[in-house]
Amino acid sequence: MSQSEVKKVVIVTGSGRGIGAGIAADLAAKGASVVIADINKDAAVAVAARIKDAGGEAFASSVDVSERASVKALIAETVRHYGHLDVMFNNAGISQTCPFLDVTEDDFNRIMKINGLGVLIGTQEAAKQMIAQGGGGKIINTASIAGKQGYPLFAHYCASKFAVVAITQAAARALAEHRITVNCFGPGVVATELWEQLDREFMEHGLTSKPEQAINEFSQSILLGRVSVPKDITGVTTFLASDASDYITGQTVMVDGGMVLT
Repeated sequence: MSQSEVKKVVIVTGSGRGIGAGIAADLAAKGASVVIADINKDAAVAVAARIKDAGGEAFASSVDVSERASVKALIAETVRHYGHLDVMFNNAGISQTCPFLDVTEDDFNRIMKINGLGVLIGTQEAAKQMIAQGGGGKIINTASIAGKQGYPLFAHYCASKFAVVAITQAAARALAEHRITVNCFGPGVVATELWEQLDREFMEHGLTSKPEQAINEFSQSILLGRVSVPKDITGVTTFLASDASDYITGQTVMVDGGMVLT
């Protein structure tokens, strides 16, 4: 098997759109059997259909990553369908533009429940399945530049992504004895539906006056001079899912065009 091939069973949460859909499509093209898991089942079905049309192997499942019973059901369905689980991408997440002094308890709790608790639950439940199977496994979490620096319009989102990095490091130490590696990757500004949402929120708060102003201004510090698209991310994510990354654990790989230098 070449390093570009990933002959594994992989769950990607939040893969009904955006980065997650790109991760799943690239893995399927490299030979993985992919579970498209999303809270929006219709979106997941559409992504799975596109993968199958392209000759890949995938099926769709609904999941609420903040509810343990839902995640357990997703993993059980995967194992019934494919027999085992090799790789878990805890990718599902949300964001919100909000000035620092205006962030409410509800705002904070909503983002932390999905982005932070969701990664904890996904990591725990995937690890339990991998331990029961034997043979190790890989868990890959979606962090962000916001997991390395705090931004005043995204304080609660940043807190959740710092949590992703912390959970990744703690899990890497906890699960190494089971030959389970745990890593995360840190995108920067990615041109997806999420940034379309954030762009609208900038205008609603009166922070910008026209469409795409927010993403353009936020992107000024990208050393490579442009925002990213999902295919800029998939080289790293597919590598982390492959055997080529077997000796890497507890790390955050930044894929941001040079916004955060670590």
